[in-house]
This record gives sequence, C-alpha cells and structure tokens, in this order.
Amino acid sequence: MTSIIKNPRVTEKASAAQAQNVYTFDVADNANKNEIKKAVFALYKVKPVKVNIVTIPKKSIFQRGQIGWKSGGKKAFVYLKEGDKIEFI
Repeated sequence: MTSIIKNPRVTEKASAAQAQNVYTFDVADNANKNEIKKAVFALYKVKPVKVNIVTIPKKSIFQRGQIGWKSGGKKAFVYLKEGDKIEFI
C-alpha cells in the first residue's frame, strides 16, 4: 500500500486546495483510483469521497549546455468529506 503513494505534493496550489478538503499526492505510475483510495485509508485512516488522477508528461530541459529530461509521472487529487483532515507533519 505504501508503495502506491510516493509522497504528498506540497506546493502553493496544493496547499490552497486543502481549504476545500482536496489533497494532492505523487503516486506510482501503475496505480489506479481504487488502489489509491485503499492506500490513503491505510496510511491516514480517512475514507476518500473521490479520487482524480492526472498524468504528468515528460519534459525536456536544457541545463549547462546539455539536454535532459524531467521525469514526469502521476499525481492524484484526493477529495475528503467535510470535517475529515490529513496531517502531514
């Protein structure tokens, strides 16, 4: 279960979404919505109402005269019911 959720995405946009009970996580590339719901329940003991998944594409970057790649991956938006909360720290 813990290998499905890699880590919470702590960004300015993700922090603003927490006011509406939406939490954002980096997830494994082969994870589906049902597995993510089960993993969130196992880790944080809250039952998600809904899960949306977004695939982040690979992007090419130019750094120090060389071409490289940002890895991309998957992120999940986990919606909780009113009153539920996830504490990261």
